[in-house]
Amino acid sequence: MAEIGFHASHEQFAPSDLLECAELADEYGFDEVLASDHFHPWSERQGESGFVWSWLGSAMERTSLSFGTVNAPGYRYHPAIIAQSAATLREMYPERFWFAVGSGQLMNEGVAGVEWPLKDERNARLEECAEIMHRLWDGEEVTHHGRVDVEKATLYTRPESPPPLFGAALSAETARWLGTREWVEGLITIATPDHEGLEDRVEAFRENAPEKPIALKVQLAYDEDDDAALEGAYDQWRTNCAPGSVTQKLRTPEEFDALGEQVTREQVAESVRVSADLEDHLEWLQRDLELAVDKLLLHNVTREQERFVEDFGEEVLPELE
Repeated sequence: MAEIGFHASHEQFAPSDLLECAELADEYGFDEVLASDHFHPWSERQGESGFVWSWLGSAMERTSLSFGTVNAPGYRYHPAIIAQSAATLREMYPERFWFAVGSGQLMNEGVAGVEWPLKDERNARLEECAEIMHRLWDGEEVTHHGRVDVEKATLYTRPESPPPLFGAALSAETARWLGTREWVEGLITIATPDHEGLEDRVEAFRENAPEKPIALKVQLAYDEDDDAALEGAYDQWRTNCAPGSVTQKLRTPEEFDALGEQVTREQVAESVRVSADLEDHLEWLQRDLELAVDKLLLHNVTREQERFVEDFGEEVLPELE
């Protein structure tokens, strides 16, 4: 049975508010939380960007849920520090923490002052960092000189089992590449309203990793009626509905907002599942489950988080189970 998670969007809400959301998700039967890891929000209208690694310890102490996050080691994060952070959470809360790594985005990683490389080079850096983290979790003393440097590093505090390390993909090409890597223990990708491209990504990963788990981040808009749901998605999430190749060149929320002015409500509805009808959302999620995925991580992109958690917890989650 797939696990159903709540997405804690640190770009949209203050950490203290998200802590209350996580507690509510625990109360209403969600299995886990996926928490975003951003330095900047996607838009000035979102207006937040709490440090997720500080928040995770507090949220895990206050709930019984499992937690995951996605980051890009090798830029603003050194892989040895991320390996240490993940190991500490996993030691304190056994079996409750996992995370995913991706090739990153300039808006977040550019704050470290790095020159932003092309995708192939970012993938090579990602792989190097993942292998360093695995070696540290295995108890090795690691010295490494390459795209990142590590000098005589040893993790003295390690959990009984290391955190599962997923790979993040937005294309079938990346999903296929991740499926061939030994360090990848699962895939996380984004579900689309009509499954356009999604089945290709799932199949590409499973070509070489048929037994490894797959997590879907589901972006939806739920509110008191359809108009409010669409307006909420347009206000909060239209900057995420522009082509990915364009957004890789943007550095600031202001630049994303400028691009977002070109995005229409119709385009938002093509990227986000917009409906105030719980039956619609249930049908969409049941179709997701037909892909035999292991996690559905639900992100209501509007501001209506409490309504979403309570209504989905009472009406949708029991049907999925």
